[in-house]
Amino acid sequence: MAAIHAAAMSTPRPWSGGEFAALLALPGTFATDIVPHAFALGRVTLDEAELLTLATHPDHRRLGLARAHLAAFHHRAAACGAARAFLEVAADNAPARALYDAAGYTTAGTRRGYYTGANGAAVDALVMVRWLGAG
Repeated sequence: MAAIHAAAMSTPRPWSGGEFAALLALPGTFATDIVPHAFALGRVTLDEAELLTLATHPDHRRLGLARAHLAAFHHRAAACGAARAFLEVAADNAPARALYDAAGYTTAGTRRGYYTGANGAAVDALVMVRWLGAG
């Protein structure tokens, strides 16, 4: 997971193997494993699910892997009792925003200057939400 995340993420910094292991050790945290070269990491707390990260290796993009892992995340979260899912995404990450829009997420809020972009400039984070169940 750390290798895929490092290849896929430029900012903020990629997560280490130790960070992934620590997250996966927490109750309610899970990773999708339906196909290689991509994954989703999420957690469920009570009736909410949070998508912590979604990564696809750059050599395997535009094959529907992110969409498949996002759907697997939704399915697993709902099976664990979550009624809605949320995530945050950099406002300037157009490919991710298009994926989340197509999956039924809507913007619920903005965290101003939450990320630091590749050029050092502040980038807003959009908090997005989606009801789980149909769709």
